[in-house]
Amino acid sequence: MLIVMNSDATEADVWRVVERIESLGFKAHPMPGSNRTAIGLTGNQGAVDPAPFAELPGVAECVRVTKPYKLVGRDLKHDKTVIRVGEAEIGDEFAMIAGVCAVESREQTMLTAEVVAGMGCKWFRGGAFKPRTSPYAFQGLAEEGLRILSDARDAFGLRIVTEAVDEPALDLVEKYADVIQIGTRNMQNFSLLRRAGQARKPVLLKRGMSSTLEEFLLAAEYIMSEGNYKVILCERGVRTFGDHSRFTPDLSVIPAAQRLSHLPIVFDPSHSTGNRETVIPMARAAVAAGADGLLVDIHPYPERALCDGPQALLFDMFRDLVAQARAIAEIVKRHSEAHIIGATVK
Repeated sequence: MLIVMNSDATEADVWRVVERIESLGFKAHPMPGSNRTAIGLTGNQGAVDPAPFAELPGVAECVRVTKPYKLVGRDLKHDKTVIRVGEAEIGDEFAMIAGVCAVESREQTMLTAEVVAGMGCKWFRGGAFKPRTSPYAFQGLAEEGLRILSDARDAFGLRIVTEAVDEPALDLVEKYADVIQIGTRNMQNFSLLRRAGQARKPVLLKRGMSSTLEEFLLAAEYIMSEGNYKVILCERGVRTFGDHSRFTPDLSVIPAAQRLSHLPIVFDPSHSTGNRETVIPMARAAVAAGADGLLVDIHPYPERALCDGPQALLFDMFRDLVAQARAIAEIVKRHSEAHIIGATVK
């Protein structure tokens, strides 16, 4: 159930509803919007009687939710969620999240971070824990890698996005990083999702390689149901019969997710294609499709990379991508604003 407040409802009115929900043994999820606040109710096994809430001051209406997800949907919050860490944003302005696939050394990471910061980007990605298909492949530097990422943040003012592969790793990532990444293999690791929901840092959730959009949104619901509403969706390609690309980039999921959910969604052209020659064309297409940002691998010497070297952009290629992506994002933004203004005039 959603309890929608009047536009002039006070903070006291909102918390009165929250207290009533919790007194009945349910969990309340207040979501402020630009015009009014909606409060999601979870923990119920069946229909909830709206009468105890409809009579409270400031309540406009009680709405039954028929979708399997309650908190990620547009029913609860019409405005797009904007994730902010310091001066860095995802959802309001186009975000370029760039860096190394895996932290291999301090030199490699610092060289890359300097280039990312030099292009005016605010987010840096890098893997300290690497879940690999082969048990013999490079698995990351673990806490040492997190320390290097933390040093890169201090040196260049970047915000760090890095993956947690299990709950002990998440404890460390929460300590060192700014955004906790949940990778494709863990999209339905429900205990890990719940633990991420108990963190108070944003979570970047990658779509599972064979998951539907509904399964993707329900994974985000697991995180939000624990009280962490700062979730970023990430499309990274799905497994199909195609063999021309490592995965098939599903760009249609970007507008589909935006239609159903208020959460921002970014696209990873590096892991979806696995080929640096294809990264820039697919990145351009994703920005044109309305992606809120890109998650891109670059490397100072990809021929020596310990992880996913063929997909890592060279520094000059990255600079070209940033310029192109920003230009396309500006066009998309202007079109969206013009559409909104036109709809308002009508």
